[in-house]
Amino acid sequence: MIENNKVHKILYGGDYNPEQWPEDTWEEDMRLLKLAHIDVVTLNVFSWASLQPSEDTYTFDKLDKIMEMVTKHGLNVCLATSTAAHPAWMARKHPDILRTEFNGMKRKFGSRHNSCPNSPAYRKYSTALATKLAERYKSYDNIVAWHISNEYGGECYCENCEKAFRTWLKNKYKTIDAVNQAWDTAFWGHTFYDFDDIVLPNMLSEHFAENRTTFQGISLDYRRFNSESILDCYRLEYDAVHAITPHIPITTNLMGAYYPLDYQMWAKYMDFISWDNYPANDTVLEDIAFKHDLMRGLKQGKPFALMEQTPSVTNWLPYNALKRPGVMRLWSYQAVAHGADTVMFFQMKRSIGACEKYHGAVIDHAGHENTRVFREISALGAELDKIGSLTLGARTCSKAAIVFDWDNWWATDYSAGPSVNLNYFDEVLNYYKAFNNLNISVDLISVEDDLSGYSFVVAPLLYMVKPGYDEKIRRFVQNGGRFLTTFFSGYVDDHDLVTIGGYPGKLRDILGIWVEEEDALPNDAQNSFIYQGTTYPATLICDLLHTEGAQSLSEYEQDFYAGMPALTRNTFGQGVAYYVATRSNADFYRTLIGEICEEAGIRPIMDTPELIEVTKRSNANGTFMFFLNHDAKSHDIKLPCSGTDILTDTAYKDGDVMTLSAKGVAIIHIIEN
Repeated sequence: MIENNKVHKILYGGDYNPEQWPEDTWEEDMRLLKLAHIDVVTLNVFSWASLQPSEDTYTFDKLDKIMEMVTKHGLNVCLATSTAAHPAWMARKHPDILRTEFNGMKRKFGSRHNSCPNSPAYRKYSTALATKLAERYKSYDNIVAWHISNEYGGECYCENCEKAFRTWLKNKYKTIDAVNQAWDTAFWGHTFYDFDDIVLPNMLSEHFAENRTTFQGISLDYRRFNSESILDCYRLEYDAVHAITPHIPITTNLMGAYYPLDYQMWAKYMDFISWDNYPANDTVLEDIAFKHDLMRGLKQGKPFALMEQTPSVTNWLPYNALKRPGVMRLWSYQAVAHGADTVMFFQMKRSIGACEKYHGAVIDHAGHENTRVFREISALGAELDKIGSLTLGARTCSKAAIVFDWDNWWATDYSAGPSVNLNYFDEVLNYYKAFNNLNISVDLISVEDDLSGYSFVVAPLLYMVKPGYDEKIRRFVQNGGRFLTTFFSGYVDDHDLVTIGGYPGKLRDILGIWVEEEDALPNDAQNSFIYQGTTYPATLICDLLHTEGAQSLSEYEQDFYAGMPALTRNTFGQGVAYYVATRSNADFYRTLIGEICEEAGIRPIMDTPELIEVTKRSNANGTFMFFLNHDAKSHDIKLPCSGTDILTDTAYKDGDVMTLSAKGVAIIHIIEN
């Protein structure tokens, strides 16, 4: 949520790049944006080259004109610092600013995300530009947020980074002996005698493929280091603009479940979360919902900003299909349903050259309002004007949570087995889909978050158990919570060193089991188990486990381990811990999650047909129930409450039937009893 006293509705707009166009076209743009009900523009995202044409020269004349123009026309501004792509002169004069790829190839000037995060030149000039922008525009009262850089990402493996990595390791481990112990360098005689012996883990050293490494400890630490290095660049700019404009909230646009950066760490240094949502047309609704909820979870449930989406078509997919009529509106409201307080786009106006000239925009190459996309944008803008401030700041109340942890994601990718098909994100998504399909609200939380407010916590593939996290789980279950984890959990510590004494390590007493072996099944093989009278597949991994107090709820049916438990339940203190020893299918996850939720007293919002998504958000104005029809046909929905659809002003009584059109949306402001 953009906490700013100038924001009184769901902000509607997005990236606008008038500097790419002749000035005599700007006024017509203003007319069209007003017609589309646009009220906020993100400015100055990629203007570094024009703002700073040489080492000591800054030119703000054009940006001054742009700021004056949008202010005159009553637009709010999300002002970017423009540091996502450095100028050509900077690469020429300071070649250390250029990144080195994973394979050791040194980049030349070009593209974007091409600045080394540990380059002294990059850090110096990016911070200086951010400072000058804050000083110049601090008096504008229509700046509702600062937008630092743009879509931070990527990696670098240059000499700057190697030196900085050694310093990072010294700060973390203090001694070279501690490094050797953490990385188990006695294996293969890899002992380091000095920090200067340490080289970066890439294709020139420890790696034989992108996610295949001979030493998981060093590769995992480099992932952490890279994420923190890029975060340091963000923080330098944050500090610069915050010192001058402390009243303006600051963010940078994240990218959902983005692998290279630990967003849970980043969130600590962001005033509010914003992110860019670019699903393909065939992306399943649960995948989109998951990423919204992941972003919502970064700030313990606070609303976030949808900073970018496409109004119509993307330009980087293999097949850049149009968004069908109604989908832009549906996906915009899906973001709001999951916690967004803004609906914004890339871009306001299509450029005429380079790689995004065919990416969708509010103002098309046709240059007028007589397009299907513009009509849809304008209609949605009118609806958001009508909603006003009703839903701002509304939060989702969840009694269930799923643990998502970037370190676990990285560590399972680097693990030396047991299966090349093992994918942390996919396993978490399997369980999330079950909650979403059941219309049960679920938070996506980090290992640092408090568990006491939840009744049921799921931690799929909790391969790495960080120091103290087993105690947090232990207290949660002892105090009456329901906990579920899966195969390949509890194996290692935060250095990726195996916890000896039997799997699942420190979770063993909580779960009441001992895993002796795990069988990795190829794609064309599967086992099976029967649960509640139904046969389900057992695929990918089959743990061979023994109970140590736990109750076996189902057993494998085939192979030499037929009869061994595939699903267990352990009473621990006042609570219960479940262990799912294999991967199964969506029907099984839905059945199991539904039963445990019922046992924990967690009820679905309501039952709906397939492809009808329902969420709730509440604020001081009341509770809002969002109905989203992702189907290509209409559905009749029997309402479980009385209320008024704030989009149509239609009043309903408890038990009334509401017809939800194909790709339709309803937002019921519930009448509280």
